[in-house]
Amino acid sequence: MDNERNQRRFESVHSIKVRAGKRRTYFFDVRRTKGNDYYLTLTESTKKFNGDGYERHKIFLYKEDFNRFLAGLEEVIDHVKTELMPEYDYDEYTRRHEEYEANRLNEQKAAETAEADDTTEATETTNVDEESEIKTEDDMSW
Repeated sequence: MDNERNQRRFESVHSIKVRAGKRRTYFFDVRRTKGNDYYLTLTESTKKFNGDGYERHKIFLYKEDFNRFLAGLEEVIDHVKTELMPEYDYDEYTRRHEEYEANRLNEQKAAETAEADDTTEATETTNVDEESEIKTEDDMSW
């Protein structure tokens, strides 16, 4: 019963996953409180260099802070984009990520196709072997 209650307590109502390179992922989760209210958890998950798990950092954002948080975030992002690094191509990483995802999907499809071809080839080989063992009609069992 307590485990079920804890499970519901941490259940996401809505979730978005944003990959940011090979080692870092951001999670934006909408969660429900006991009183059927909602809050956000923003999680940065970074794969450890030694490959032994992940390091996570969380921010809990409550509805009364949504507007101020968003306004502050937009302000600092705009400041970096317009004042500190206006010449930087901020779409570069979006393009790289799209290319990476497209390549990953193509590799996955190629692997699945190769696996299917190997299965078909193995089946055909088995059928040929079975046919080659049949010498005469007397050898066939019906």
